[in-house]
Order: sequence, then C-alpha cells, then structure tokens
Amino acid sequence: MVIAVTADIIGSRQLEDRIGAQRHFDAAIARVQRDLPLTAQPLQPTVGDEQQGVYPTLDAALASLLLIRLALPDGVEFRFGLGVGDVGRIPSTASREGISDGPGWWAARSAIEHVQALQRRAAPEARSWIVVHESAGMPPEQVRWANAYLLARDELVGAMRERLRRLTYGRCLGRTQRELAEQEGITQSAVSQALTAAGSAAVVEGFRLLDID
Repeated sequence: MVIAVTADIIGSRQLEDRIGAQRHFDAAIARVQRDLPLTAQPLQPTVGDEQQGVYPTLDAALASLLLIRLALPDGVEFRFGLGVGDVGRIPSTASREGISDGPGWWAARSAIEHVQALQRRAAPEARSWIVVHESAGMPPEQVRWANAYLLARDELVGAMRERLRRLTYGRCLGRTQRELAEQEGITQSAVSQALTAAGSAAVVEGFRLLDID
C-alpha cells in the first residue's frame, strides 16, 4: 500500500503564461525533492494540467505536498488528491514502462473531485484531500483526522502571501529566524512578527509532528 498523488493545476486555462507556470511547478517540485527527498516516485507531468507521484507513507506525502505549496510563487497553485491503495503497471506494447493503474490512482481521482467540490462550497481554500480505497485497510478514523488537519492547514497556507510562504518553508526545514531575515533582507523582529500574525507556527509544528524520519 502506498500513497498515490494526483496534482491538478488550478485555473490552468486562465494562466497568462502556461509555459512559465510549468517552470515554477517543476522548480518547486525539484526544490522539495532536493531539500527533503521523501518520494517513491516524484511528481511528474502526465497529460494536460495534471502531475502524478507516489509516496511511501501518508506522513511523507503530507510533508512533501506542504513544502511544494509553500515553495510556489503567487499566482500558481496545485490541488492535490491523495489516494491510499496499491498501484501497479499494466503491460502495453505502446509503452516500455507500461500503464500506471490501480486502486491508489482511482482513490486519488476521487480525492481531486472532492477537493473541487469543497472549493465550490464549504471551503474555498481547500487544496488537499485523502481518499482510501476499500482494499487498503487503513482505519477510517485516521483518514478523518488527517483530512481535518488538511482543511485547517490549507486555510492557513491559503491566506499567506509569497514571502510568508518562503519564511514558513524555511522554518519547516529548521532554519532560524535570523537566517531567514538575512535571506529576505529584513530584521529578525519583522520575521517573527510576520510568522506570528500568519499562524505560521501552527503550520510548522504540524509539519514537525509528521513521522518523516
């Protein structure tokens, strides 16, 4: 059992510079993979506005996807569908690697559709959701808790501007406020005040509670 992730570009058809946006997505994914390599298969473009990746555990997926959100600049965003279940490959003469398929991907697609529904109704800032395929055997309460966490986390991150996301990214990786202040060319006091006002400490603490060692 693994975590299959489908990442869907939000508003891809409305982006003024789709090629430039893809460069931002590629750079953010590569940066996170370099800073904290947790994937079994890094997110890669598939077709249209989607990318797919595989993570060995739910905690690894939650940590990595948070960092990707924080690493992206203003104006470009993913929504993430996390599917818990097995994935495999169907042999095909048209593809040397075969076709990726399985319950994990079906669950990830259902999760993407649920995020889209949340954005239209109760939670406009929702960006992530988890669906477990019945064959996975994950306790339902674990998924409910994780989805509740994601709703709260997405609300906080969704309210952050680009600089705040950069600062929060740095804090998640253990960088000091002094180091971040030097990076941004501002005072340590300004960093502290910005992080406190944005609720960044809660996002960082939640990240640290994930089991990614």
